[in-house]
Amino acid sequence: MHPPDFLHKDAETKLNEHYIAAGAVCSLSTNSEQILDAARNTFQPAHFKTGEVDFRLRFWVDETDRSRPPWPKPYVRGLDHLVFAGFDERSSMLADLRKCRVIGRFSSGMAGDAAYWRMVMFPMLMSILAGSIGLVELHASCVSRHDQGLILTGPSRSGKSTLAMALTKAGFKLHSDDRTFCSLKQERILAYGLPRPLKLRRDGASWFDGIRDQEPNAVQGDERVFYCEPDQRFGERASSGCEPRALIFLDRQQDSSFCLTRMRRSEVKACVEKDLLMETPEVIRRQERILNNLPALPCWNLRFGGAPQVIAEQIVSAFFDNSESNHSQTGSVGRTI
Repeated sequence: MHPPDFLHKDAETKLNEHYIAAGAVCSLSTNSEQILDAARNTFQPAHFKTGEVDFRLRFWVDETDRSRPPWPKPYVRGLDHLVFAGFDERSSMLADLRKCRVIGRFSSGMAGDAAYWRMVMFPMLMSILAGSIGLVELHASCVSRHDQGLILTGPSRSGKSTLAMALTKAGFKLHSDDRTFCSLKQERILAYGLPRPLKLRRDGASWFDGIRDQEPNAVQGDERVFYCEPDQRFGERASSGCEPRALIFLDRQQDSSFCLTRMRRSEVKACVEKDLLMETPEVIRRQERILNNLPALPCWNLRFGGAPQVIAEQIVSAFFDNSESNHSQTGSVGRTI
């Protein structure tokens, strides 16, 4: 007597496409055009030679399963190199981190929920796989100007999203609101994001025309929040990467101020490592080169407070204006605003 094959490992998934996901090549096979559409709206198309694949996905959709949203809160459990993610009673996936392969089974309703794939499924999948495909995930926002990026990191409610929103208003591209994936290519750190909307809480939204007088349009946990698309080309731009010019650790203050202080390499590495997910020893060794190179970037502690638009102007002045191009050689840059 054979046990039931819940994930349908041998089911036919004849549809196949390849994508670039945070700089890595992904092969996706499925029996669902809807999942392909969701992937196209999240990742970039890939053109590569045979064998150049960093991770493989095989997602089978049960067309007889009529489950519908709202979906329960996902849960994730790991054992050694295997990670199980459950989304409802009939939809789940299993990741083999050693083989960088993920198989999954989903209801037709979940397969057709494009927003859920964009907001939950694909970001969760990339977090699970990141270390195994040579990425380090930072709890950080990332913006860029002329392909030169700034990574904004810090604890929850430190102002990452609010400051990222203000920088997009100042002409920056938004790559990531809260998940930034870093890789090391030819000894250069590159940063990538996924095309999710930018999330603002009520206090952050109060700084911006057009949304300050609106009611929040989404719920996260027990809190109502705003999800904003900074511009119409958000999805296209967020899929591309950038080369970070600086790593900025945010220290939000109550008073109106702006003070940049250079951080030591050991201090930077300790701050980054404390937020990393638990990984297997082989993954930790793979990530070590990235973790050793991140502190080589100009790394700054930013103590700030007040209007995010003003802080954005100060950041442009400190990191992008020619008049202060030599700021990285100094110990600190401080202003009262």
